[in-house]
Amino acid sequence: MAIRFRKHPGLVAYLTCGDPDLDTSREVALAAIHAGADVIELGVPFSDPVADGPVIQRASERALKQGTNLSSVLAMAAQLREQSNAGLIIFSYLNPVLQFGLERFCAAAAKAGVDGALLTDLPVEEADEYLTGMKAHKLAPVFLAAPTSTEQRLRAVGKHSRGFVYAISRTGITGTREELAGDARSLVERLRAHTKLPVAVGFGISTSGQFAQVGTFADAAVIGSALVQRIEQNPGHEAAAVSEFLSSLAGTALPAGTRG
Repeated sequence: MAIRFRKHPGLVAYLTCGDPDLDTSREVALAAIHAGADVIELGVPFSDPVADGPVIQRASERALKQGTNLSSVLAMAAQLREQSNAGLIIFSYLNPVLQFGLERFCAAAAKAGVDGALLTDLPVEEADEYLTGMKAHKLAPVFLAAPTSTEQRLRAVGKHSRGFVYAISRTGITGTREELAGDARSLVERLRAHTKLPVAVGFGISTSGQFAQVGTFADAAVIGSALVQRIEQNPGHEAAAVSEFLSSLAGTALPAGTRG
């Protein structure tokens, strides 16, 4: 498994595959890895991204117009695996995976060299069939934990996740924020009682200050909307814009095992 964090805080980078096209997405992913990303979340565009804010919604619309689907994202993942040992996570809503077929998805993801998956609208309590397939193909299921999650759900998330746990810093949809929600620290503390896995905090992290702040209490930070926004705002220079932004964040990280 290639999911590991080399610095503190570790860096997880999300991109909507196919925005503006798959070739550019591959270039952006490689640029992100070279700029210090430990894990790339390969977002599968979906027609009804209810958990996402306007930035990622627009990216999904653009990607769908390009014909991007789960099959093409897996093909892109296989290309990335040939060029990098960074962690690769398929980030999707459940519907595209069900349309593809759960068992077929797990087999195809493993064949592509993917390390795991995060299905944003699949509760851990309803994931038995998914977990069976993921285990059979040695893939890491990554589950979401929210500030509103009960202790029972956090216990289940800690038990069934592999690779890392994704802690949502606040309730609501994705998108950048001026300040990091105070709920994030307490959620990470609650998760620590249920898992020894690294905890990555996401939703709204968009500045070097927020990135460093996450490093005071979590193992990694997830950067999503801020990256997708830079892709949108820099047509023709997407990879360079992402590289510059992530390099500024990664430069504030410390070797793994330390705290700032």
